[in-house]
Amino acid sequence: MAPVLWSASGALAALAIVAGFGERRRRRRHDPDSVGWVDWPTVQMLALIALAVTVGLAFKT
Repeated sequence: MAPVLWSASGALAALAIVAGFGERRRRRRHDPDSVGWVDWPTVQMLALIALAVTVGLAFKT
């Protein structure tokens, strides 16, 4: 089960990085009135929390 947890951890880390780039793009957009449909800081925070949980469980097993 540990390899599955490590794979999930890698995927969550990648998601957190993508969310960071998405937030950077949102902050630097040319039209500040255009509204995006993804709340990138929330996605990044949830991915980091889930990453911490999966890494903790992977080390425990």
